[in-house]
Amino acid sequence: MAAWLGGASSPWEPTVTPRTIFAGENGVVLPLAWLLGTLLLIGAWLAGMRAPPTARWAYVTAGLWVVPLLPFLPLGSYDAYSYACQGWQQAAGLDPYSGGVAELGCPWAEAVAPTWLSSPAPYGPVFLLLAALAAKVGGSLTGVLAALRVIAVLGVGLIAVCLPALARRSGVPVGRAVWVALACPLIPIHLVSGAHNDAVMAGFVVAGVGLALSRRYVWAAGVLLGLAIGVKATAVVVVPFAFWVALRSPGGLSTGRWLSTGGRRGDAVSCQTGAGGGPPGRAGSVHGGSVREGSSGARSLRVAIELAAGVLAALAAASLLSGRGFGWITGLTGSGVSVQWTSPPTAIGMTVGLFGPDAVPVTRVLGIVALAFVLVFLWLRARTRDPLLFTGYALAATVLLSPVFHPWYATWALPILAATLHRHLRWLVAPCAVAAALCLPDGYNLALAVKSQGAILMTAFVIYLAWKALHEAKNRTRNRAGADHAVHRLPGRDA
Repeated sequence: MAAWLGGASSPWEPTVTPRTIFAGENGVVLPLAWLLGTLLLIGAWLAGMRAPPTARWAYVTAGLWVVPLLPFLPLGSYDAYSYACQGWQQAAGLDPYSGGVAELGCPWAEAVAPTWLSSPAPYGPVFLLLAALAAKVGGSLTGVLAALRVIAVLGVGLIAVCLPALARRSGVPVGRAVWVALACPLIPIHLVSGAHNDAVMAGFVVAGVGLALSRRYVWAAGVLLGLAIGVKATAVVVVPFAFWVALRSPGGLSTGRWLSTGGRRGDAVSCQTGAGGGPPGRAGSVHGGSVREGSSGARSLRVAIELAAGVLAALAAASLLSGRGFGWITGLTGSGVSVQWTSPPTAIGMTVGLFGPDAVPVTRVLGIVALAFVLVFLWLRARTRDPLLFTGYALAATVLLSPVFHPWYATWALPILAATLHRHLRWLVAPCAVAAALCLPDGYNLALAVKSQGAILMTAFVIYLAWKALHEAKNRTRNRAGADHAVHRLPGRDA
């Protein structure tokens, strides 16, 4: 009901707010139906994690949750209409990187949100080609939206196909991984109904990382990751971590040494048909594994060259086919027009602005600088620990430290973390559950209703997390020093 009556419709209508929505022509029925449906979906997802279902049950249930949304209006965002216009411009021989709908025109311009009317396309050539295909095949606006939704479903399908191999490699139950990743309410609401291109990017990332597990298909992994970057540039953070994933021992990860990250010899999982192709009993779990110490410099160089060649070849081919070159890189500058406290760096800047000058531009730059340091730290740690898990951490850090956060951004890290995390799932599940409830059916973000309060709370939460991290690091250092001191003491009464 919410998707039929309250979804993003054409032409665009002034954004409803929590106050005005109850005065609409549908009264309280529409908002209550949306609220109830979203809460039921979140509740069912959380309940399913208490007793992990079988993989088949998880796949079927997640699919059934998607089906009712397929024939109705987009939910949670008007972005699908922007995609439709960018696809039409590309198909008509116009350059979507040179201007927005207001400058280049579009038959469906009235459906595009005013915020994005003058914004060039901030996406890569791969997505422009897909959007142009949707515009040619669909013809009318309804047809284009349907084609874009099919593309999004295919992206989610790619995640579904590749997820089990990652879960088995990490020793995570496949049913639990599928449930956490695909039954998350963000998937049906934003990736499928909203037709966000994040579905395609995430699909290519999961497939690329899965192929990187195999020593024979490193170049193909690079191609898939290049296609992901060609949809959204943020996927580039995965490439350095895919290098460590691909650089494991030929038959699987080194089983001679397990680090202190929780890996156990008993966690080893045979993966004869999954990525990696190692013989039974040798394909150790990625969890707790490390890149083999004996990996030669020649092998490292070959892996790096194959991976980089695949990425560059995919991007070059897409740029050539689209005829737009690398103009999409300059288009990224317009993606930060939204200012919301859901991005921690932006929230800190907003909080400072409540008591002084506008600090959002400064804190956003500091957030990017912090992200660079965090990614380098994670990359160095990934060499001796679980590279798959740290790939998920890298994507999560990119989401948290970026200047802008939209609810569907949480899906970037969701599949890989769902397939690799053994513990502390609440740090993945809780943010996704909150993000799923942030948007109203037509795309209004509830965070806008509490800008000042939200900014202060987010800033306080960041300060708390920073204090907690420093406190735990100090305790670990103290405990380690105490343990070293105890070694030099004599036992019993002789001490």
